[in-house]
Amino acid sequence: MDTWSWIRELPNSSDWGTESDDSPHVFELASSGTSQGESTRSIQLRAQRATGSNTEVLVNFAVCLQGFHNLGSKKTLWVSDTCSLSSSDDKSFLPLVLQLLQEIISRSPTANDSTCPRSQLQKLKPDPVSWIMDSYSPESFSYFFNLLFITRLFWVCACNAPSEVGSLFFRSLLAPNLEALYSKNTPVLRTFLTTIGVDTELCFMRTVGYMIAKWCILRELGVGLQTLTPLAPENLGFSYAMEGHGLWVLKGYAPVSGMKLRRSNVDKNQFPVVGARDSVLKYALAHQQLEAVIQLEYTVGFYGGHIQVDARVDNLRIHVVKLGYNQNDDVDYGDEKHFPSRIRVWVGPEVGANYVAGLSLGLSTDTGKTEVETQKVVKGSFGKSKIPKVKTVARSSTKTRSRNWKWDQDAEGNAAVFEAVLCDSRTGQEVATWKPSIGGGEENGLRNRYSGANRAFTKSGGLVMAGDEYGEGVGWRLSKEMEGNVLKWRIGGQVWLSYCANEVQSSYYETRCVEWCDEVDLPLIPPKYNF
Repeated sequence: MDTWSWIRELPNSSDWGTESDDSPHVFELASSGTSQGESTRSIQLRAQRATGSNTEVLVNFAVCLQGFHNLGSKKTLWVSDTCSLSSSDDKSFLPLVLQLLQEIISRSPTANDSTCPRSQLQKLKPDPVSWIMDSYSPESFSYFFNLLFITRLFWVCACNAPSEVGSLFFRSLLAPNLEALYSKNTPVLRTFLTTIGVDTELCFMRTVGYMIAKWCILRELGVGLQTLTPLAPENLGFSYAMEGHGLWVLKGYAPVSGMKLRRSNVDKNQFPVVGARDSVLKYALAHQQLEAVIQLEYTVGFYGGHIQVDARVDNLRIHVVKLGYNQNDDVDYGDEKHFPSRIRVWVGPEVGANYVAGLSLGLSTDTGKTEVETQKVVKGSFGKSKIPKVKTVARSSTKTRSRNWKWDQDAEGNAAVFEAVLCDSRTGQEVATWKPSIGGGEENGLRNRYSGANRAFTKSGGLVMAGDEYGEGVGWRLSKEMEGNVLKWRIGGQVWLSYCANEVQSSYYETRCVEWCDEVDLPLIPPKYNF
């Protein structure tokens, strides 16, 4: 699908016919043939002349249905605002792009406890979007526009139209373009997310995540999506990295149902778990999204014979948000969430780099500490008594302070690896690889995991780890010859999410994993001092 190229090739507004000319330009978005010689059902994008202006020829776009007999010969689902087309200037399409973005953001399934309500995001600033349209070629911008358009069509076709229209959208429009949207539009989407601000970024990515979550549910349930999309990506996640102010930052998003399944007590192709209650539970769990921020602090030192690059974990923020609209949705499962059980972060020079002389690691931390306290009491009687009486009492106590998270450092070539593994506070088992007992079991330490003084997660079910928790950093010695260059440095991460029953009685459990990898800049430019 290349909607953007079709829109750009439309004739100038001045070349269009009169208002009575009933011949709009039509682009077929999706279609499916019917049996017994019936007409083809299709979803179309139409460009047509708008009415109401005597001084300027204006055009608007409409999404229409064709061939759905129970809806009439033609039904319009969505109409854009008017715009004046100019083939020599893509800025004439800026109002259309802004409208799509604004309508996507305003329908975002923000987390129920979000501190940024949608009412504060009603006005999107046009300057960042205009700058992006100027900075990228039409071919690069096309992938980003297709993502916008498909996401807007999701609400139109899947929520505001009959079920057969939604089925055609998922099967013939979203599924064939899913992998291309995630793999090829990264540069424009990354620039867009870094320029619009984090609040709008969250709204946008949660809308995309909600659409992907619905697609994953339908694919698991059936309706023919399994056979039509056999090559769907295993990990439907998106990430981008950036460098600035002495920080390397990797941000990642992944709908939980689009993450790779690692362990489960149910066949991965079987959506309904045994029992209706567990089926509702799994449906609620499918409407969740992983949002991760991996933040590393780095410093560069210049010495007589080498360059020293040091890095340490500054912040790891892992959140699992519920993609919902009503605070009362699935009220029985409000505290049933996936939780992070293992985090693996790596950073280092690009593959094949020969300018690194050595890598130095820090120490891994222990899982717990043991404190031993001893108290001795001596009692006696002295004086006129012929038989001295002496009484001795000794008391001892042991205090054990356990840590839910085990920290490790390792190396793979010249890349440093930071790893955090969640361990059951009662059994010591690694949660990402365990098998909870039937019924959820009260013997594990993860029941009621979002309450109590010794909980391993925040009240909202997330995880925040700071540098002082992690411990020591790592360092590389680089050749002095690299001074003045800006190197490309690898940064990546893997996050495991697990689920076992928190408050409900259920035997269902699973562990899923997603992996991200990107590049950041490492400027090796010594500071200039003016005296």
